[in-house]
Amino acid sequence: MYHKFSDFLQNKQRICIIQAENPDGDSLGSAMALDYLLSDKEISLYCPVDIPKYLRYFKDWSRVTNEFDFKADGYIIVDTAAEILLSKLLNDSAIKNRLYTAPVLVIDHHQTPDDLSFPHESIIEICTATTEIIYKVAKELEMPISVEGAEAIFQGILSDTLGLTSSSVSDKTFEIAAELTRLGASITDLEERRREFMRRSPRILDYKADLIKKIEYSLDGQLGTVHITWDEIKEFSDEYNPNVLILEELRLVEGIKVGVAIKTYPDGKVTGKIRCVPSAPIADKIAGYFGGGGHPYAAGFRTYDTTYEEVVRDLIKIIPELIKEVEENE
Repeated sequence: MYHKFSDFLQNKQRICIIQAENPDGDSLGSAMALDYLLSDKEISLYCPVDIPKYLRYFKDWSRVTNEFDFKADGYIIVDTAAEILLSKLLNDSAIKNRLYTAPVLVIDHHQTPDDLSFPHESIIEICTATTEIIYKVAKELEMPISVEGAEAIFQGILSDTLGLTSSSVSDKTFEIAAELTRLGASITDLEERRREFMRRSPRILDYKADLIKKIEYSLDGQLGTVHITWDEIKEFSDEYNPNVLILEELRLVEGIKVGVAIKTYPDGKVTGKIRCVPSAPIADKIAGYFGGGGHPYAAGFRTYDTTYEEVVRDLIKIIPELIKEVEENE
């Protein structure tokens, strides 16, 4: 399967690497790792939105721009094969036309089905992170991995495994972590860098307290939801992502199995970030109901022309059925 990567690179000197419009540590790590691995190519890194400030502990994150390279010989899309997460690109007719006419390779690790409508090759493997796939590609194709490349891969894996603690982590994950350490990536240094960027101002800490007070409990306390309004998004998102502030707190509440942070926008768009506890690995199925996707313990969705109350109503309807399915299969 990994030969698709070397096949794609043939006769191409100028490559544009694309992240979806919901960049996270794995997507950014994947883009940066490819940038380092393909040092003999002319690489541009594209994301339709600004890289969130809480991810700017990555070295060279500022290489990612909002300027699409229409003259690239080919395009690599990382960490998604879901068209809804590329809607900003596909709503631009010029970008859409370029993706329909140029060579495209998709590298992704999610269970969400590949529903991209434009022609493309894909390397999709269910594993801890897209950066893990990139590591495997580099090893199989005997591509040298620099210290910077090892760090970017390690940061992506750490991000998608909650610091190597999620249930997706296996002995193979630790073997890869050991090899990345031998290549020069220090988990201690990476974590210190991340923690420095995770520092919060007193204003953000006050806002976190407000978010905690806004938690609404349903299904006898098994579901916790928080409504993040457009005014809050405008005021706080540039400094700190509200989702990040509240979701891990939700998972720590006694009795909660599913926590959902729901953002609402003036144009009718509603987004949801989902986190589930180990006993209820249903985040991907919940997201799938709304047309999204992700992992059993962490997933997201985007929908339109709905309200916070309507989304909560649907969550209350589907979650008991999904939890029951898990319990019956144990």
